[in-house]
Amino acid sequence: MENKSESNNRNLKVILGILALLLVATIFYTYTLYNDSANTERQLVEEKALVMKDLNNMADQYDIAIGDNEAANQKLVEARARIQGLMDSLKVSDNNVRSLWRYKKKFLALEEEMDNLLAENDSLKVENALLATVLDSTQIQLEERTIFNDSLLAQNTELADIVENASILSTAGLKGFGVIVRSSGKLVPTERARRTDKIRVCYTVTKNSLVLPGDKEFFVQVLDPKGNVLGLNNQIEFEDKVLNYSLISKFNYESKNLDICEFIDAKGDEAFEKGRYTINVFNNKDLVARTEFTLQ
Repeated sequence: MENKSESNNRNLKVILGILALLLVATIFYTYTLYNDSANTERQLVEEKALVMKDLNNMADQYDIAIGDNEAANQKLVEARARIQGLMDSLKVSDNNVRSLWRYKKKFLALEEEMDNLLAENDSLKVENALLATVLDSTQIQLEERTIFNDSLLAQNTELADIVENASILSTAGLKGFGVIVRSSGKLVPTERARRTDKIRVCYTVTKNSLVLPGDKEFFVQVLDPKGNVLGLNNQIEFEDKVLNYSLISKFNYESKNLDICEFIDAKGDEAFEKGRYTINVFNNKDLVARTEFTLQ
């Protein structure tokens, strides 16, 4: 009986020992899992912060590119908005491997898109710079042409002083252009048809000592791009010619150069059309000046 009791005690001790070992193993395993989970969580937070930093850098590059353009490139603006959306979503996302990998894939796609868009934007900037150079060159040519025309006007005026064997008045420096009429009455030249309120016609009646001073008149004819006569569109008949004119330019000639400007209105509420306009000035039936200009 006593041997049996001792045997039971030994068995109980063995069982208790095994249970103690299992408890220690369980505690160690749980501790290990906790440490692994904490490390994983810390790594995910760090990776998430790195992705957020990269997205911020991309957003900054887009802000610089958008700011360099006078008119915002719509593709850049839309791409910048997509990055901001991804950043907002990443801030509230779960810290797990699957979620972080999904955001990394989106980031890589956006990075490739950014490289393409910025390269395209740089190409556009180069083209714009070349265009600006061409426009500057064109402006210089126009200024040179204006100087030439002014010089030509002076030469024509001098020639009119010398050539006194003709008893007919003539003109120099005929020009036409669109103007915007401000409420203050100020006139602003424009080349845009839709903004033009009136067409202004200016010329200089050149001095001719053989012509007696007094009230004179020229017939001004303004033709639109379709060949229609603007303004009054009245007719006057000569012996061998019928002339349709836009207005009668009346002035008092005093045996010296006289600068004159007239205005042509659009028909009713119609706007001026785009295209090339022709201006003719007649002294009676004789054409004394002709010019053209364009409204865009």
